[in-house]
Amino acid sequence: MENIKRITKLLKVHYNGQPWIDISIARTLKSVTAKQASTAIGELNSIWQIVNHVIAWRNALIGRVKDKPVPAPADNFIQEVKNTTPKAWKDTLKKFETSQKNIISFLSRSNDQLLEKVSPTSGYTYYELVMAILVHDTYHLGQIVLIKKLLTQKK
Repeated sequence: MENIKRITKLLKVHYNGQPWIDISIARTLKSVTAKQASTAIGELNSIWQIVNHVIAWRNALIGRVKDKPVPAPADNFIQEVKNTTPKAWKDTLKKFETSQKNIISFLSRSNDQLLEKVSPTSGYTYYELVMAILVHDTYHLGQIVLIKKLLTQKK
């Protein structure tokens, strides 16, 4: 199996399948309410801020592998969420789903040669950038799960 197919499979399973870590992004976020998503605990970022951050980095990845570099802003894509309505949360989840579709669509039309290409903006290969997104998603999924647990224990 080509590496690009393996990576695509991992991204799909991790997003909405049965990954080896037993939790997926879509299932986890579906169980988070807008109130939970917008609630910050102490100095921690809210779940919503984390989700927006992950979406922004996924979109940056797509830009970078399409040779349209997206610079990392000083705030690292962590911003205050102003509209915290249930509809706005639903829209955020839709944006996450769209980022997933965009990554999978791009990778599905590519081959292993693309993975060897070096990004002119970062010096990393596209393989390294795509794998970094998978690791980044996993890291923040862990944060989201912990924050949700903290929020439900506070009751």
